[in-house]
Amino acid sequence: MINIVFFGTPDIGLPSLEHFYNSDKFNVQAVVTQPDKPSGRGHKLTPSPIKKFALEHDIKIFQPKSIRKEPEIIEALKELKPDFFVTFAFGQILSQEVLDIPKYETINLHVSLLPKYRGANPIQRAIINGDKETGICTMITELGLDCGDICMKYPIEITKNMNCVELFELCASNSPELLEKTLIGIKDGTLKPTPQCEDGVCFADKLKKEECKIDWTKSADEIHNLVRGVYKCPGAFFEYNGKIIKVLETEPLETTNDNGVQIGEFANFSKQGIDVKTGNGYLRLIKIKPEGKGEMLARDWANGIKH
Repeated sequence: MINIVFFGTPDIGLPSLEHFYNSDKFNVQAVVTQPDKPSGRGHKLTPSPIKKFALEHDIKIFQPKSIRKEPEIIEALKELKPDFFVTFAFGQILSQEVLDIPKYETINLHVSLLPKYRGANPIQRAIINGDKETGICTMITELGLDCGDICMKYPIEITKNMNCVELFELCASNSPELLEKTLIGIKDGTLKPTPQCEDGVCFADKLKKEECKIDWTKSADEIHNLVRGVYKCPGAFFEYNGKIIKVLETEPLETTNDNGVQIGEFANFSKQGIDVKTGNGYLRLIKIKPEGKGEMLARDWANGIKH
């Protein structure tokens, strides 16, 4: 049986943790996750999804504020004598001392086909940039940013209307098998990691709120990709009469009943939605969320603003 410690925080890592826990090939000795954080209107301290799973299944839990600065946790991890550390969206940088603890390696699951999209938001950036394919890969964790040797890759198609939540789910559901094959392959000596090619390196920088404001001078396709890439959180938006309107679903159009409008103006209202003129083509708003209101069809919102 392979002994592992699982490092993770958001729910994208849950299928992998659950897979390891239920497998007769692995023993989850502990999880390491971020400290509880305030959430909701009452700012109540809330555990991460990974911690919730560990609590429900009586798995040892470590919650360092900064693992590099907490020697007592590092010593406790050393005492476990794990075969592998598995990191998946943990949210902290590990020191070399921590990386050296496992018998074999510290393996990271990254949600892109490295060396493309190293960094914080690879799923969102792939969609925003209009990529037709991304994927997941396992890698040897090193001190640099997502620069370790690649173990295995699994490509995932990005369809025309797929949003970031749907892509997150695909990445999450395909990760357990890739991680299992990686750990077994390294332990058995049948898998030989390969260095990343520096020629294809690009970075997926953390999203800024101002990036999510729709620039109507861009093409309909570009705005459509932004809407899909930042779906709901934080969400693409525009302002109308001083209110923020989040855009949740769109469709690029080549033509519509223009009526001579300017870029950024509503060109046509129909049962299908609101067509907006862009720098190249038209964008149909199908589903939106006006400030202070719930999600609604754009056509229903249009009925309100026209009266």
